Amino acid sequence: MNNILCCNAGRRGRLMIDMRKTIGDSGNVVATDNWSVAPAIFFANKQYVVPKITHPNYIQEVLGICKKEDIKAIFTLIDPEIDLLASNKKKFEEIGVLPLCPSKQTADLCFDKYSMYLYLKNHGVNTPLTFHELDDFKAAYFKGEIQFPVFIKPRTGSGSVGAHKVNTMQDLENYYAENAFDYIIQEFMQGDCDADAYIDYYSKEVVSIFSKKKIETRIGGASKTISFKDQRLFDFVQSFMHLFDFAGAIDMDFFFRDGEYYLSEINPRFGGAYLHAYGAGVDFFKLIINNINGVTNEVCIGDYDEGVLMLMYDDVVITKEVDLLRDYHD
Repeated sequence: MNNILCCNAGRRGRLMIDMRKTIGDSGNVVATDNWSVAPAIFFANKQYVVPKITHPNYIQEVLGICKKEDIKAIFTLIDPEIDLLASNKKKFEEIGVLPLCPSKQTADLCFDKYSMYLYLKNHGVNTPLTFHELDDFKAAYFKGEIQFPVFIKPRTGSGSVGAHKVNTMQDLENYYAENAFDYIIQEFMQGDCDADAYIDYYSKEVVSIFSKKKIETRIGGASKTISFKDQRLFDFVQSFMHLFDFAGAIDMDFFFRDGEYYLSEINPRFGGAYLHAYGAGVDFFKLIINNINGVTNEVCIGDYDEGVLMLMYDDVVITKEVDLLRDYHD
């Protein structure tokens, strides 16, 4: 059976629906969350309420679910858990589960945006000019190496929480003085787009890429996008992928300037707008099923139509309180 475990499903109900559509009768989608009213778990075949990822028994709970439900592949939808899965990959592999997550080293790079910047820069990969210390930024500013506006965001963070466009030195100093986040300062670039990619579990090659331009962005990601294809972007992605150790779905943010792409960041999980790729026929769940069955996926990049729109909207789950699972308690 092609049973897949999605950890911390949260609000990602449509992703559960799409995954079940692909799997059909060949397996089950099992979803977890630490809250019994997480909407997405209602769309899975089976649901479990688990402790928070910081709980000392968390991994044992998840391993127990894997054994009970005969899980063949596991992934998470929240950034803080990626490192946890990466640190415990062997435990899942030992019970026959494919952990669709990066290596520990790659997970650490993706979570720390400044470390990622330094790593990309040291390997000659186009990436926006970035500073961590305010004094270093000021030195570059007075040398004319960077100018306002700039973009600031937390060094480690999810979604767009704490991210701001900053127009003056005074405003920048105020943000640093508030000390609400450990900020990085990035040159302001336009022409932003993103891409979903699948890295085969066995070959470690990029076997599928779907790229889209953002029309509208809300907190946490793009809410309206349009598909496009550019061989330069596909080539760029393939040129740096050997620097990392991924497995499964990833989400990448880019900028485009003067005919070249710049990598901003990588989220080693299903992006919130992967739904667009699925709707356009780029089905990563089929690739997961192939890997579950020991099949190495062939490279098939850009096999979709341009000009396909995704327009997100709100929906709801209606259920009875008596039908809720019990929240986790020690």
